[in-house]
Amino acid sequence: MNINYRFYPSLLNVFSRYMNGGNLSVQALIDSINRVPTPTTTAQERGISFEEAVVKGTDEERFDEELLRKVRKLLPRPIVDTQVYCQWQIDDVLFYGYVDLIGKYKAVDLKTTASYQPGRYVHNHQNLYLHALKQKGIRLMEYVIAEFRPDGSADVHVESYALTHPIDKQLEEIRLFKAFLDEHRPLITDKKIFVAAGEDPDARRK
Repeated sequence: MNINYRFYPSLLNVFSRYMNGGNLSVQALIDSINRVPTPTTTAQERGISFEEAVVKGTDEERFDEELLRKVRKLLPRPIVDTQVYCQWQIDDVLFYGYVDLIGKYKAVDLKTTASYQPGRYVHNHQNLYLHALKQKGIRLMEYVIAEFRPDGSADVHVESYALTHPIDKQLEEIRLFKAFLDEHRPLITDKKIFVAAGEDPDARRK
């Protein structure tokens, strides 16, 4: 089957928020689809810095030593690769993205939050990375979540999802997203979303 669309998880997660009453207007969703630049929030900046500190040791003095130790203890040993490109064809959609790191059997994505609720990533579209990485022997998708509470304390949480974890909700949202895009096609300016006839669908960074 030909590939007609390219979707990545953070975009699908925004659409999921829109579909599930996450206080997001149609215009805000279209801006996300078109990658309209928005200022990096303090929380986003901290998330990027934290990942760099954990994986590469960059500016690690910005973070609590004990927190870094706890998080690193949860990472696979050995780390086989970082920022791993993966893709998976779902009907006429190329699902693609970069997972933070992989070990021999599991993929790990590092997250930061100010307030954690269990089961936060049950329906996250990054769970589909598992299916994209199956041929590499990956059997588990794990989220290692650093919670930076407003009172200055911090904690670490883990959510693990196996290949057998249901993905029906994500697949249904992908179908609904295609319908949304087709309906609003004249407003979509990101050239990467739709695959033109005869175009190479590969989505990795050039």
